[in-house]
Amino acid sequence: MNVKRKIIEIDDELCDGCGNCVPSCAEGAIEIHDGKARLVAEKYCDGLGACLGECPTGALKIIEREADEFDEEAVEDYLKRKEESESSRPSAIPAGCPSAAVSLFRTPGPPERTPSPEAGVSGVSALTHWPVQIRLVPPTAPFLKGAHLLVAADCAPVAHPRFHQDFLEGKTVLLGCPKFDDINEYVQRFADIFAAAEIRKVTVVDMEVPCCSALPRIVHKGMEMAGKNIPMEEVVIARNGEILRKHSKAS
Repeated sequence: MNVKRKIIEIDDELCDGCGNCVPSCAEGAIEIHDGKARLVAEKYCDGLGACLGECPTGALKIIEREADEFDEEAVEDYLKRKEESESSRPSAIPAGCPSAAVSLFRTPGPPERTPSPEAGVSGVSALTHWPVQIRLVPPTAPFLKGAHLLVAADCAPVAHPRFHQDFLEGKTVLLGCPKFDDINEYVQRFADIFAAAEIRKVTVVDMEVPCCSALPRIVHKGMEMAGKNIPMEEVVIARNGEILRKHSKAS
């Protein structure tokens, strides 16, 4: 039934698809489709505007108009179905994808280096495990236990020339892209990881582009869902590979 009430409005021209608004909406009313934030259904939006402060471009605002009435029962049913759907995906991946098989190469720590004078960096990989993609790593993977977690945007290792030496040594890395992957799935995966593994610290390495700014928020949301309080640092990389800034995030 349509009623006149407050509801979110998304300006397509201003929205850059960063996804910051997605984890802040507890009802799951917003998703990223075709690079833009979209309202899934009017009945899922409570009109309280919890997502407003997360938008860096001002694309979101609360307006008053005729809309479907907010339906709390429908929200609960929607979130339940979404969770069931997402939880069924990981089990199908390892069965048909050999690259998803969990492997531990060695204990995290500084590797023995073979200097490469031409590149000015070590010729030895600091990677200690496989897989590395957020969606493929099971929360119970042995390499997560007691780890210093390095959560990196897919583009960061390509942009920063000393990624292994400056960030990866001694850490367990997870890679992902908040623009093209499912943000809600990421949040749930981190919540499961934080609940199952005694993660001692998190370093998030993201790029200066707007869509990447959602990555630390996703990790923090996962901590909240798991009821954990873990020290976290964010490092922002410029598109030319330079380190723009580092700062600790409140957990």
